[in-house]
Amino acid sequence: MKVLWIFAHPEPRSLNGALRDEGLRTLTALGHEHRQSDLYAMGWNPVVDAADFDHDPTSRLVVGSTSRRAFENRTLSADIRLEQEKLDWADVVIVHFPLWWYGMPAILKGWFDRVFVKGFAYGVREPGPDGRTLRYGEGRMAGKRAMIITSAGSGEAALGPRGVNGDLDELLFPIQHGTLWYIGLSVLPPLAVYGADRLPDAEYAHAAAELRERLRTLATATPIPFRRQNHGDYDNGVLRPDLAAGRQGLSVHQSA
Repeated sequence: MKVLWIFAHPEPRSLNGALRDEGLRTLTALGHEHRQSDLYAMGWNPVVDAADFDHDPTSRLVVGSTSRRAFENRTLSADIRLEQEKLDWADVVIVHFPLWWYGMPAILKGWFDRVFVKGFAYGVREPGPDGRTLRYGEGRMAGKRAMIITSAGSGEAALGPRGVNGDLDELLFPIQHGTLWYIGLSVLPPLAVYGADRLPDAEYAHAAAELRERLRTLATATPIPFRRQNHGDYDNGVLRPDLAAGRQGLSVHQSA
């Protein structure tokens, strides 16, 4: 398989840096090809602006329509086009970051903002004048897989269903469902390392072993069973009342 590893941590000597290195060694040992986007090392610019689209800065910037034209005309900036080429190349996308303030680091959010432009990641439609918009399980990335690797300073229980920090699966819903699944990627359950700022050697060894196992089963692990928008579960974007009857919240968007 071909694996793209998106890495967003400023310190290569960190816990996350060690896990990234372990992961890339494991992929090589398993015979997989891999490429990396180490965003801090690249000096990735996280800010969307007119230069991304070769757009006249004196004219009003409408990001959606302007980005689509730039994508179709191949006038996106070179750094964006390179990341899109990596995504097209990959069979699996690993998104690796520390959980900061209930979300991803700003540099990673900016990677999504700049790379996932209209026409490439969203606003993708079936051919023909009446073609549906392809999203939530369909789209350009359908048939590929993704997995999040993250670390948190919190203990595991405090990021559980009754934890004070909120349930980790719900905290990751915006990226797993609203970003990765939205563009068609089948999302594997995340790998989380808890208590990351005080992890003893034995627990690091356990985390590294778990990472190796998760990478070994990238092609066979069962993805999160998110519902597809265009397969009859939703009416005008709202889940049918007979599905997950009497329930609400983020979990209703999984079929099991």
